[in-house]
Amino acid sequence: MMPNPPVPPLPREALPPALQAAHDRAQALRGDATFIDVLGHAPELFEWYGEFYSRVFYGGRVPVRIKELVRLRLSTVHGCAFCNRGNRLDAAAAGLDETQLRAIGDESAACWTPAERAALRLAAAMALTAPRGHLDAALYAELRAHFDDAQIVELGMTMAVLTGMAKFLFAYDLVEKEDYCAFGAG
Repeated sequence: MMPNPPVPPLPREALPPALQAAHDRAQALRGDATFIDVLGHAPELFEWYGEFYSRVFYGGRVPVRIKELVRLRLSTVHGCAFCNRGNRLDAAAAGLDETQLRAIGDESAACWTPAERAALRLAAAMALTAPRGHLDAALYAELRAHFDDAQIVELGMTMAVLTGMAKFLFAYDLVEKEDYCAFGAG
């Protein structure tokens, strides 16, 4: 389902230069730039989101491979076709192989390390599809075997931003959705 946002997308030529470049990248990698075009109304928010990716997602304490793993898991669970196209490429670039990309929905698959399995379980608890998801004592202990407390907090905060952005993307109808997506405009 292609996006049909109520907030009108700006034409590419009306976007600031940084958003024009982002528009072009989104078109090339994901086949759509509606999200970028609508954020052209508030370019400072796009800049903030870019800073999140620079400072927290690609920086921080948690290896990028783990963050790419949970980002792909969340976008796959949520059904964001726009996100899935780019996230699969980014996950592969971070070192996930084809077997792992295919097993993204199964945290018990043999291809995962114990640390990856724990991160995938946290992603399942953080997903929009798990409104009662919870970091309980057992999941915390599983995570703590592989991550320190700062990393566990970073993982949770990173996934909270990703999940919140997913809700925004769906509620504002800014992205193409997979056929199974249960969120946003139908």
